Amino acid sequence: MTKTPSTPTLTTLAQRHQAQITQQRTPFTLRMHRALSWLQRAEAAGSDDDVAFVCLWIGFNAAYAQDMGEGAGTMASERQSFRNFMADLCLLDTDKALSALVWQVFPGPIRVLLDNQYVFQPFWDAQSNPRSDGSIPDHWREAFDDARQRVHHALAQQDTERVLYEVFVRLYTLRNQLMHGGATWNSSVNRAQLRDGRALLARLLPVMLGVMMDNPTRFEGKPFYPVVAS
Repeated sequence: MTKTPSTPTLTTLAQRHQAQITQQRTPFTLRMHRALSWLQRAEAAGSDDDVAFVCLWIGFNAAYAQDMGEGAGTMASERQSFRNFMADLCLLDTDKALSALVWQVFPGPIRVLLDNQYVFQPFWDAQSNPRSDGSIPDHWREAFDDARQRVHHALAQQDTERVLYEVFVRLYTLRNQLMHGGATWNSSVNRAQLRDGRALLARLLPVMLGVMMDNPTRFEGKPFYPVVAS
C-alpha cells in the first residue's frame, strides 16, 4: 500500500518561512507570512467550521493571488491563471502529496462535494433570475450534468490537476455564500459542504504552501495591498 505523505505542520512551515526571510525579504515571503497567519487563525477556530473555512480561504488567497498589473483582471484571465496555478502545484509536488490527499484521503468527500448542486454557481444564478411567472429556469441542470461528466472523467483518469481545479471552483461558491452574507453562522442547511470544505482546505493548504516554499521563484508575483510605510 502506498504511504500517504504527511501534511506539513504550521510549526514546520513557520520555521521554513523564517529561514527564507532571514535570507531575504521578498514579495513571496510577504504572501507566505500572510497565508501562515490565517492558517494559524484557522487552526485556533476549534469547532467553528464557518470561521475556520473563511480563514483557510483567506490564507489560500493570500498565497495564490498575485498582482499581475492592469489588464489581467478579466474573468477569463483569472480562470486561466487559476488553472495555471493548480497545474504548477501538481507539477512541482514531487512528493505527490496533493495526489495522495485527493485519491487516498478525501476521495469520498470530494465526490460528494462535486455532486452537490448547492455549491454549483449556475444553480444559484438560476434562483436569482426567475422567469416572469416566478418559476425557476432549469437550464443550470444541463450545465451541472456537463460538469459532472467532466468531473467523473477526471476522477476516472485520476487527473489530480483537473479535480483540484473543480474542487476549488465549488469551494469558491461556498466562500461567496459566507463572505457575501448569503449564509447564517452555524446554519444547519450548509453544514455538510462546509464541514467537508474545511477538512479539505485544512489538509490541502499546508501542502500547497510547502510546495510553494520549495519553489519560491515560480510564485514570486507581487501581493495585492503591499505593506506601505506610514
